[in-house]
Amino acid sequence: MWFVLALLSAIFAALTSILAKVGIEGVNSNLATA
Repeated sequence: MWFVLALLSAIFAALTSILAKVGIEGVNSNLATA
């Protein structure tokens, strides 16, 4: 069962980093246009 938790945590970490990167890029573009 531990491998399922490890896989979920790895996927969650990847999604978090991707969302953070997209969010930061979105904020930067909004500040640039403003």
